[in-house]
Amino acid sequence: MSSEVLTDMLSGRASAPSGVVSAQVAALIVELQSVGLRVEAQIETREGGAGPTDSGMLWIEGVPTTVPTRTKQALASPYSLKWEDSGYGVYRDGARLADVTGTPRPKFYDRTTSDGVPYWKIGLMHLDSFASTVVQTCSYWETPDQCAFCGIGLSLAAGRTIVKKTPAQLAEVALAARELDGAVDATLTTGSSNAVDRGARYVAKCGNAVKEAAGLPVEVQFEPPRELDVLNEVYDLGIDSVGIHVESFDPQVLARVAPGKARTGIERYFETWERAVALFGTGQVSTYVILGMGEDVEQTVAGCRRAIDIGVYPFVVPLRPVAGSLMEDAEPPSPLYTNLVYRRVSSYMTLRGMDGGTAAAGCARCQACSAMNTVQTLLSASEAATS
Repeated sequence: MSSEVLTDMLSGRASAPSGVVSAQVAALIVELQSVGLRVEAQIETREGGAGPTDSGMLWIEGVPTTVPTRTKQALASPYSLKWEDSGYGVYRDGARLADVTGTPRPKFYDRTTSDGVPYWKIGLMHLDSFASTVVQTCSYWETPDQCAFCGIGLSLAAGRTIVKKTPAQLAEVALAARELDGAVDATLTTGSSNAVDRGARYVAKCGNAVKEAAGLPVEVQFEPPRELDVLNEVYDLGIDSVGIHVESFDPQVLARVAPGKARTGIERYFETWERAVALFGTGQVSTYVILGMGEDVEQTVAGCRRAIDIGVYPFVVPLRPVAGSLMEDAEPPSPLYTNLVYRRVSSYMTLRGMDGGTAAAGCARCQACSAMNTVQTLLSASEAATS
């Protein structure tokens, strides 16, 4: 499909094929994830710290989506969320643009462990996924190596979590999340440690406990271990998917916003991914790629394509400045820029036979923090309809 036709589709001048999310909705989600959404109704949000922070957890016309709702950009957004008799609607300039379904407060949040820790301090629901940062500290935090986009220490400072969750605690809470709130997978991440495994062994041990207790597919996330054989240990614990996040394929940007990761080196990420794909399979290994940090677009697209070629899913997302982080005053990328990268990466992904339906668990399975899979689905269906 030509870029001109796709631009027409994403600007609403052409129709999407039957059964596929409309071009207007795809464009709206891309827009909202950059400029945010003013909330004029009560909804469940994720406040502060790591993860899809300061965001509303929504289904927009049935598409799972996290949208900034508490950032300075969101407070000034031209889009608003309004309560209606049968749910919510997204509006701009008085015009209603889309149906929205919110997420109720998870039932398991009202429980506590036997030693008095509220379940919500151990794990959270991100739409239909149970998620937790198992170790809420990082060797980079409050050092010159701190990742500028990260807020891992903020939740702990605000008293919204505990320093270290045990495998038993996570297993107990994940089981409740599945039974009471329908969690379909678990995503466990961790701050980096200075150990040889960089924290991978402990997060995998926690993932194994969750899988055994709750029967959920599990993704664990960690930095490249110094010894790649650690990946075999993670695999042997029954983990389904892994996230090993480089954040940017532009080495100059990485050196500026994530000096510790830059010292690891982009090539080391590729070495780690290759070993991980050999163990976990194509599409079960993913990396975040954050747009809007001043990256070179050609390096970014080339890096994503190289990752796709070895079986790694590049989860492309717009920057969401976290209040209290080193990048809290940064501006998110424009929707036009984000959509440009989505188009180029998702088109190549389709060419190589990869999509968001492959991953068993984790961010690539959920897809709510990015609109790339929505754009890819629309493009693929349109190609099929015109072929």
